[in-house]
Amino acid sequence: MDKNSIIGFVLIALILFGFTFFQSNQARKQAEEQRLRDSIALANMPVDTTASAVYDTAAELPGQPAPEAQSQAIYSDSMLAAAHDAEGEIVTLENELVKLDFTTKGAQPYSAQLKKYSSYGGEPLMLFNGGGAEYAISIYAGQYIRTSDFNFTLAESSDSSLVFRLPFDGGGYIEQKYVLQSDGYKVDNLLSFVGMQDIIPRNVGSYDVDFNVTVPRMEKGYKNESQYSKLDYYFDGEKKPDEIGRGRNSSKSIGARLSWFAFQQQFFSAIMCAPQEFANGEVAVQFVPESDPSHNLMNCSARMRADFRPGANVAVPYEFYFGPNHFSTLKSYNRKYEKIIPLGGSLVGWFTRYAIIPMFNFFSRFISNFGLIILLMTLVIKTVVFPLTYKSYSSSAKMQVLRPEIEKINAKYPKQEDAMKKQQATMDLYKRAGVNTMGGCLPTLLTFPILWAMFRFFPASIELRQQPFLWCDDLSAYDSILDFGFRIPLLGDHLSLFALLMAAVMWLYAKMTTANQTASNDPTASSMKFMSLWMMPIMMFFICNNLSAALSYYYLLSQLIAIIQTWVIKKFFVHPEQIYAKIKASEGKPLPKSKWQQRLEEAQRMQAQQQKNRR
Repeated sequence: MDKNSIIGFVLIALILFGFTFFQSNQARKQAEEQRLRDSIALANMPVDTTASAVYDTAAELPGQPAPEAQSQAIYSDSMLAAAHDAEGEIVTLENELVKLDFTTKGAQPYSAQLKKYSSYGGEPLMLFNGGGAEYAISIYAGQYIRTSDFNFTLAESSDSSLVFRLPFDGGGYIEQKYVLQSDGYKVDNLLSFVGMQDIIPRNVGSYDVDFNVTVPRMEKGYKNESQYSKLDYYFDGEKKPDEIGRGRNSSKSIGARLSWFAFQQQFFSAIMCAPQEFANGEVAVQFVPESDPSHNLMNCSARMRADFRPGANVAVPYEFYFGPNHFSTLKSYNRKYEKIIPLGGSLVGWFTRYAIIPMFNFFSRFISNFGLIILLMTLVIKTVVFPLTYKSYSSSAKMQVLRPEIEKINAKYPKQEDAMKKQQATMDLYKRAGVNTMGGCLPTLLTFPILWAMFRFFPASIELRQQPFLWCDDLSAYDSILDFGFRIPLLGDHLSLFALLMAAVMWLYAKMTTANQTASNDPTASSMKFMSLWMMPIMMFFICNNLSAALSYYYLLSQLIAIIQTWVIKKFFVHPEQIYAKIKASEGKPLPKSKWQQRLEEAQRMQAQQQKNRR
């Protein structure tokens, strides 16, 4: 690359950086200006002077009980005051898939049970327990109100819908309507402000939506469950949602309009969608320590600002999803919900969506044993990529046949200063035998996206959840043949047999493929052999010991099939006598030199000249 090209790339990078910095500053300024306009609008709102008290905003003092703002609030509206003091009751919406309890206190979801699933201990699977969720609307209606503080009346009730109303003295009311799909996990929510034009000032241009959920633990291993649990939020038109979490406490201020957000446990999610979009908001996730006696996983919260257009009848639609992270189910809602499932980047994700998932679903139609399904998938994948890996396996087998010849070359050039001659003689031998040492590298690299796709697919596949196989009771979690009762750094508190077998077979395969390598003084070759023979199996064991058993099982099968393929190629496709005949036939004949060989010879001549100069 010449000097002008380098200068051009640097200038392009500076321009892109400057443009990005400028755009982020503009977006931040616009958000600040919008917040300032909202603050001015709220400050100009008429204040209800008949109220004798407001919420106490004093800070909680250390060692003293926190003041209860609700009990100190006095409402000028008599119906609000009565609703504030009334007790709530529980009503239920239910279909074959989900049971949702709602409380009239705040007209909000109270608990969510997914009826087709159970937690690892066998208890009913609760996406959130009773009182573990809050859904509140905050708006100025003569004075600031928060709907979760008031008891709504149950105006209508049926098998599939509920209508709650919070009436005001002036005759208007706030209404929350929920409609549960008869055969799905979706809940349609319609928030309405009916006859509130004289109660909500005309200069009110927004209201706040709060949705908070405490997600309990549901899986076998806390580490694996928390690692795949997160909070997602999606901007309309984007390819995939942004995320925070994955086992770490995090929060995010969002200054742009967004379509939905999801509180995502490893296999289940609570999603709230605004078809008319939220204006902006803040999201946060906080993970509960494993030792916490509450047995909860994480606390998720979202505070969204929504646009409000005053009128006699204002209706704003929302949608909730309380269900599994099942790819086709999420995709059926046409909201990009399926993007929350971690399937990898563009290339890996494409392969997973259009190859792995369809193949998995196809075998699932006929076979109920998921261990057998993984075996069949592995066989199909290894068969399809075999043409790509054949050259690599074949070259490895031929190099093992040529090992005696390599040892002769090493004996002929034992000195370090003859390293270039030895390298050239070795390459000549490989070329005369038809061995391309580099030809199998690229096809092998092309199989890496498949390995990564499986790495992302198995831990996130809800189909494998609580599916037993052999000694494993849950293929989506780690298998354990020995529980230590205490935690060992890097290893954990158990021993996975699938991970142990996978590491042993990986060592065996590395032993086979490095058997053709003769003793060498080259430190690089020695270190590479040590890495493949010892470091990689040990490292993979520690990684997979706490991951999905299905993943370790797949890697185990993949290595076993690779060993069999290598043995078959060596036994039936590589004939030593033909290789030696080919070498003998080419003796004394010049071989065409590749560019790489020409460079190697040039380097050898330069090395010889330097040695001559030193002498």
